[in-house]
Amino acid sequence: MKSDRRVVLGLSGGVDSAVAARLLQRDGYEVLGLYLDAGDPSARADAEATAAFLGVDLRVCDIREALEAQVCQPFAKAYLRGETPNPCILCNPKVKFRALCDDADARGAAFIATGHYARAKDGMLFRGEPANDQSYMLCRLTREQARRLLLPLGGMEKARVRALAAEFDLPVARKPDSMEICFIPDRDYAGWLARRGAVPGPGRVLFRGETVGRHEGVHRWTVGQRLPGLYDGRKLYVAAIAPEKNALVAALWEDLFRTRFRVHDLSWLIDPPVAPLRCSVRVRHTKWENPDCTVLPDADGASVVADSPVRAPAPGQAAAFYQGERLVGGGWIARESEEGQPEEWTEGKDRA
Repeated sequence: MKSDRRVVLGLSGGVDSAVAARLLQRDGYEVLGLYLDAGDPSARADAEATAAFLGVDLRVCDIREALEAQVCQPFAKAYLRGETPNPCILCNPKVKFRALCDDADARGAAFIATGHYARAKDGMLFRGEPANDQSYMLCRLTREQARRLLLPLGGMEKARVRALAAEFDLPVARKPDSMEICFIPDRDYAGWLARRGAVPGPGRVLFRGETVGRHEGVHRWTVGQRLPGLYDGRKLYVAAIAPEKNALVAALWEDLFRTRFRVHDLSWLIDPPVAPLRCSVRVRHTKWENPDCTVLPDADGASVVADSPVRAPAPGQAAAFYQGERLVGGGWIARESEEGQPEEWTEGKDRA
C-alpha cells in the first residue's frame, strides 16, 4: 500500500533539493531520499550530509550504466549527426524520474519530488517563476511521472531559496550553483566527444554558395551560434550543419528566423492531439521566446507553424508546448530536408 504522505525526493547534494526536502517535511510529508550516483564523490558527500542533517533516509542508486546507455550514447551520436541534444531532457524521463518512480514503488511512496523550478498541481505541470522557470526541462516526462510529481520550489525564485537554505541552516546553504552536465563536468563537449572516439576534422563554412571560411569540426558548433570574423562587414551565424559534407552553412542574423519546422518523437502530457492544436512553443531554455503556434500532427510527428518567427530552431533540441501556463508536451526538432531549406542554403550545399 502506497502512502500519500510519503515522498521520494531526488536529493542531489545541491541547495535546491535540500530546501525542497525541508519544505516537504514542513508540509507534513515523510521524505525519503534518493541520490542518483553518476560518479561525483563530492556531490554524494553533500547529499549524505544533507540527509543526515534533516533526518532523511537516503538510498544511493548507481545510474552510470543507465546514463551511458540512455543519455551519453544518444547524446554523442546526435552531436555527430549535426544536432544539438539536451542531455537533461534526455535523462529526465528515461533515467532520473524512472529511478525515482521505481524507488517510490519499492518504498511505498505515492509521490516523487525534485528541486526543479516549475509548478505541479493535480498531475499537471506549469511554468515556474519567469526568472528561473525550468518547466522546459520537464517537457518529455511521461504522464505517470508527472501525476506523481511534487515540486516544492515551483512558486519561488532562486534568491528566496537561497535565503531559506540559510534560514534552515542547511549544510549546503553556501554551495554554489552547478551549471555543468554531470558527465561533462568541465563543459568541454568537443573534448568529451573526442575522448569517446572519432570526430569530424576541419571543413568548410559556406555562405550563399561560396566558401567563406574553415571550421575545426562540425561537432564544435550549434545552430544559431555566431561565427568568428565578419563578411562584408556583417556578422555570420550557423544556420545549418551538414555533417555528411562536413560543412557549416552560414547565414545573416535575420535569416535565422523560421515560422515553420518539424518535430518528431513527441511526448504528451495531455491526450495526444489528432487535430491541429493551438498552443505556444519554446525551442530552447530561454525566458523570452515563446510564440503562439499551431501544431499539425501527422504519422511522422508534427509540423509546427509559429505565429511569429522563431530564432534558429536547432535540430536535436527540444520543442516544449504550452497552453497558457500549462506544459502539455514536447518533441525533438528535426533536421530539415534540403527541399525545406532556404534557397541560399541548398545552393551552397550544391556547390560544395
